[in-house]
Amino acid sequence: MVSEYLKQNTAEFHDAAEKLFSSDKIFSKTFTLEDYKKIINTNYLMLLHSENKIFTNLSDKFSEKLQLDKRVKLPLIEKDLLSLDLENQTASHDFELANDYEALGAMYVIEGSTLGGNVIAKQLSKTEGFDNVTFNFFGCYQENTGPMWKNFKEVLDTEVTEKNYNEVLEGAKKLYTFLLNVN
Repeated sequence: MVSEYLKQNTAEFHDAAEKLFSSDKIFSKTFTLEDYKKIINTNYLMLLHSENKIFTNLSDKFSEKLQLDKRVKLPLIEKDLLSLDLENQTASHDFELANDYEALGAMYVIEGSTLGGNVIAKQLSKTEGFDNVTFNFFGCYQENTGPMWKNFKEVLDTEVTEKNYNEVLEGAKKLYTFLLNVN
C-alpha cells in the first residue's frame, strides 16, 4: 500500500518538520503565539505555492474521488493570517509537479498536516495565550478529520499501483523539501 510506503519513506522529513516547528513544545504547553505564527506562515507559504498546482495536476478521476472542492485550504489559512496580523504574500518560488502521482504525493504532505493539525488545534486551544486564536487551517475538517484522511488514504491505496510508488514519493519529498526550506 502506497500510504504505508510514503509513511516509511518520508519519516525523516516528517521528523524534521516537527523539529522545525518545535512541536514538542505544544504538548508541554510552552508553545508560544510566536511559534504558532511561524507554523501558520510556513504552512501558508507551502499552500500558496502548491495547492493550486496540486489540484490542477490531478486528473478528473482523482479530483472527484478525493472531493477536492472540500479540501481547499488556502482561503482558510489566509483567515488565520489575518487574525494573527500576518501578511498575505505572492508566490515567489518555483514549485513544479510532473504528473498525477507527484501531485498525490504532495497532497499527502498537506493532508497529513491537517491530520496532525487537528491534534495541534485541540491542544493549543487548552494552552494559555491561545484563547482568541482561530484554528481555520488546523481545524479545517473538524469532526470529519478522520473520515477525510481515511478517504484520502483509500484513494491512494486503491488507485496507485506499485510501479508509481516512487513518483508519489517524489511528490511528497518535493513538498516536504519546500516546506523545510521556504523561510
